[in-house]
Formats: sequence, C-alpha cells, structure tokens
Amino acid sequence: MPFKLKKLYSDKKQRAFKFLINELGYTQRESQRLIANGRLFINGVAMTVPTAEVEGEFEFVMYEPSTRNLIPHAVYDKFVLFDKPSGVLIHPQNRDTQYSLVDELKYQFGLDANIAHRIDQETSGLVLCARDKQSERDIKAMFEFRSIEKKYLALVHGEFKNKLIIEEPLLRKEDESALVRMVVKVHQDGKLSKTTVAPIKYFSQANMTLVECKPFTGRQHQIRVHLFHVKHPIVGDPIYGQNQNDIIKFLDKQITKKQRIKKSGASRLLLHASELEFELYGKRYLIQSRDEFLKLIEQIVAQEIFSCE
Repeated sequence: MPFKLKKLYSDKKQRAFKFLINELGYTQRESQRLIANGRLFINGVAMTVPTAEVEGEFEFVMYEPSTRNLIPHAVYDKFVLFDKPSGVLIHPQNRDTQYSLVDELKYQFGLDANIAHRIDQETSGLVLCARDKQSERDIKAMFEFRSIEKKYLALVHGEFKNKLIIEEPLLRKEDESALVRMVVKVHQDGKLSKTTVAPIKYFSQANMTLVECKPFTGRQHQIRVHLFHVKHPIVGDPIYGQNQNDIIKFLDKQITKKQRIKKSGASRLLLHASELEFELYGKRYLIQSRDEFLKLIEQIVAQEIFSCE
C-alpha cells in the first residue's frame, strides 16, 4: 500500500510544517497542504492546523510509491510514457488504493515526476508523464490549450458507416437518481465538446465496428458519451448504454464478469489511447502505442462470432 502510517519524533517544540520541511524535504506549500488534509496525528487524533506545534512522538501518513514492474513505453529527458493496462487507476482513489500508475511513475522516476493528463481506469493506452515540475507545468499547459493531438481506437456496437463530427455539449451534473456518481450527459447547458469518429473495419458477423476517435476537447467520458449519443456505445461499456439497475450493480461491484459480457459485449471497456502527437521544447513527437489492443479486438469479435453460430 503506498500510504503508510509512520512514527516520527521531534526533539524540540516546533511548528509541524517546519518539521516536515526540515526532516522530510517537503516544500512549505506541500507540508501545509498535507497537514491540512489530515495526514499528521498526535495521540491518534488528526492535527489539521499547519501552524500547530509538535514535540516528541507523533505519526504521519507517508506516501511510498509501489511498483508492479510496468515497463515504460518510451523515456525521454523531460517526459516518459506508459502504455497503461485497462483496469489500472491513474491516481489513488483514497489511502486504501493498493496501486495506481502514479505509484509506478514515482517509484521509477522520483517523487517530482507526475502524470500530465488522465484517461479512465478501464481505458488502456498511452499516458504522458512529466519527469520534473517545470515540464509538468509545460505539458499540462499544452493539454489545456489543446496543442496535443490525441487519437483513440474503440470497438462500438453496430455498423458505423461514415466519418462523423460530433459536437454536443457535455454536462456533469448530480441529479436525484442513484446515478449521481457517474452522470455525464449531452445537455444544452454543458461545455462545448467535439469528437471526430471514423470507421476502420466493420465486423458484420458480430455487428461491431472498429473506429478511430479524435477528441478536440478533453471532457470527462467525452468519447464514451458522444458515441452513446449517436447510438454506437462502446463494447464493454458498463455505464453508457446500460439500464440503471445494471449501472448500479457495476458501480457497487456486484456484477459478475459473465453478466457484464452478456450485457455489454466484453469484460472491459474497449477504448484505447493509441497515439499522441505534440511539439515540446522545439522538437516534434509522434508516439504510437505498442499495446496489443487490435489483437484483443480480433479475439473478442471471434468469440462473438463463435457464440452466434
């Protein structure tokens, strides 16, 4: 587990945030934020006032990144890329999260390394990570100003015949239903969102199409919602395209693998971040995934064909 409760000792009375700066190497901003978030305990009680003092023994929740020996896709002086497997979180959801991609990154490249953007837990493929604070700021700014071109592959239900530009505003809004944990929908009050989708190959026996998607904006669940909106939900999507009861079962981890395959067509979301193109520090990069996503698609379609015979 990357978060561990450690016993610390201060031989003199001093402000807690200064102890963290002097003994653990945090910046003042980092140490104050960690204390405010309840990471420091005195006699088992969280102390959340950064200016409070410590003396003697106390406890602190420290972050120690872990590894599963995931080999980086590509390594450069200022950034690194991973081909993230489906099912791996980008960041920990809470202190009980056993492993996430940021653990792997920081374990291999140091605590100053950080992930520069997000993809969904079930989405596989390329994730761009910065190796230091300055490159993190620069790369995140590139994503913010949409100067990085992203391409995704997806297997969708039905025959997707022609290239399509989907420009539908997306809104994440809590409502009165049980789906407040995931609601993203096409709505006139939402944020401008644009995705182009082009067919690559239609598998007639399974009635599924492999498509390439280019999101021009970076809204949460954008590709998934846009494809669902045009009546071509992604194969394996446990939310968009499912009824409310099945969505709740998935969110509560009460749906079996067999049930999910029957309902959605696959045991995982068949969406893959396949390509990134950008210019950084005067050099142009075109980076393509080496993940065997296309082989997985062929296997899934073959299984679907077999089950239909």
